[in-house]
Parts: sequence; C-alpha cells; structure tokens
Amino acid sequence: MSTVTELAEKLIAAPSVTPATGLVFDVMEAMLEPLGFEVHRFVRGEEPDGPVENLFAIRRGPEGSKHFAFAGHLDVVPPGEGWTSAPFAPEHRGDLLYGRGAVDMKGSIAAMVAAMADVPEDAGTVSFIITGDEEGPAVYGTRALIDFMIERGDTPDLCLVGEPTSVNRLGDMMKIGRRGSVNIWLEVNGTQGHVAYPHLADNPLPKLVAIMAELDALVLDEGTDWFQPSNLEITDMEVGNPAHNVIPAKATARISIRFNDTHSGESLSRHIMEIAEKHGGVARPIISGEPFLTPPGEFSQIIADAVKAETGVDPEPSTTGGTSDARFLRSVCPVIEFGLCNATMHKRDEAVAVADLETLARIYARVTRAALSA
Repeated sequence: MSTVTELAEKLIAAPSVTPATGLVFDVMEAMLEPLGFEVHRFVRGEEPDGPVENLFAIRRGPEGSKHFAFAGHLDVVPPGEGWTSAPFAPEHRGDLLYGRGAVDMKGSIAAMVAAMADVPEDAGTVSFIITGDEEGPAVYGTRALIDFMIERGDTPDLCLVGEPTSVNRLGDMMKIGRRGSVNIWLEVNGTQGHVAYPHLADNPLPKLVAIMAELDALVLDEGTDWFQPSNLEITDMEVGNPAHNVIPAKATARISIRFNDTHSGESLSRHIMEIAEKHGGVARPIISGEPFLTPPGEFSQIIADAVKAETGVDPEPSTTGGTSDARFLRSVCPVIEFGLCNATMHKRDEAVAVADLETLARIYARVTRAALSA
C-alpha cells in the first residue's frame, strides 16, 4: 500500500482542470480496487457544461451494516501563471508538498484512500462519491452521482466531504452547513438617442441606478444561531457605451447573494424580480444551491472526537465560506465537511504539509470506524 503522500503525488501528477476526465480517474480506480472496492465510472452531459466523468466506488460490509461515504472532487481550478514549480509535477520543498490540488482536494482524497487500510472490511459499508466537476458548473457531477446511488439503492447513512475547512491549523474547523447561493442578472432596456434630445430617447441608466440603490440598501436578515447574515453583493455593472453624446439603449448589472436558512433561492429571486420590475427592469436568477445545516449531534461529535484524539484540537462547527457539493448531498443523508488547511487553495504554489496529510488519514480512519459502529 502506498503512503498517503505517494497517493497525493499520483493524483496531483494527473492534470485535471475542470471538468476532469480520464487519467486522474484511472489513477483513482487503481488506488481503490486493491482495497476491495467495486468501482463504477460514467460520463454525463454534453457541452457547454459537460461531458463530466464521475466515480462511485463501494466496499460492502456485512448484510445490514451501516454505510459511510466519503465525497470529493478530482477536478481543480486552472493553475494560472507564476508557479515556482510546474503545477502538475508534485514537488517537495521542506515539509510541504506542492502542486495544484494539494489541498483542494486531491490531498484529502488521498487521505480518504489511505484511511481504508485501517478500516476492516467487516466494519461496514464504505463508499467514495467522486466527481470531476465541482469547480465548474456542477450540473452533471454530484447530482448525477446521487441519481446513480438512488437507482442502485446505495445511499449512505452519513457522508463526509473532504473540502479544506481548516483555517490556521489542521482540525480547527469543520463545516456543519453552508449558505445558499443565487446569482441574478439585471437588465433595463431603453431607447437610444442623442443627449441633446432626451425627449426622443429613453435612458435606461437612471432606472438601473434606482434598482441598484434599492438593492444596496436591503438588509436581508441579522443572521441566525448558526449562520452569519445573508449578504447581497453587486458584482458587475455594464453599459458599453463608447460615445459621450449618445443615450444608451440598454444597461445591465449582476448581483450575487449568499443566504442563510431564513431564505430560499426562490424567495430571494422573487423579491429581486419585483424590485427590478418596479423600476422598469427585468431580473434573471440562477440558483446555485440552497442553504443546509447538519445540527450539532452524534455525527459532528464523531468528527470532533477523532480530531481531538489526533491533534488535541477541538474543531469549531461553522457554516462560513462558499458553496460545495455538500449542498446536493444533504438531500441524501446528514453531511459534514472536514479537511485540510485552506490557506493556499486556488492560489499559485498550492501546498500541503506532509504531516497534515498523515494526520488527516488517521482522523478519517477514526471517523469511519466510529460512524460504522455508532
């Protein structure tokens, strides 16, 4: 059995900019089959959001045993320029392993695989829910895997997503929930004309300004016991008018809302659409995900106990940060995210401490054994 560091190196060395297909899944399959996993791979979707490759692997325990799942993604964001070493050529410098995906999240997946060497097959059923499209549109990834599991009757009892949740040191934070996300495109149409003859034109900009002013003044909520306040951010405004003496025919903008469980994507979209229409505009929302919460209880305690045993740290249960595929998996079973330190994710020279990889593998093994025996 390869060490967790060697497993991480093999995954990093397989380029897998989203949507990932092919080689990196070959590497993953080769890791899991010797551990007794039955591996299923399939491709879903067409352009522009596909094709996407997914992998579901399962090692069945005794009849009637509990089913614990690990979930994650093999795709990575584009590496960009300016790396000290090649992003897909894993390199050790000091006690760090460098490479795109080292923490988000090939390192965590390597720790999941390594953990299986310390979990006996008769302990229960374990599965891996792995997509190649978490960093992209996420249309044909985890949602397709959920359909696949349901069709087979292989839905887990508990699921741990290996996103990099730790902040200052391994183990200091786990995510028991996430806020929802909706992006909304706003458009106001007018009539083009000469600025000296405004009565012959219809300027869309004052209407857009009125919409944006009302949106900017919105206080969505004050937060909840587990969630920070929802926030609405203006992310783009555009007219594209190169002429100083022309009233433009159209003005557009875009907003992004991250919201807690006092709202739904539909309710927020409806509210924004009403504001836009009041001022003569239209709003077109795309809901990326709904908020979810796995209230502190047995599952979070299992993770906290494992982290404490290996690191001496008590992980803070949190709902901060962006979205992840946990927003889909929460419809199947209770889900919590826990993984490596996130300081270098999506950055050039992404790196993970080798000691953290080794510790995380031991934590994952403890969590698995405890979840299957609970």
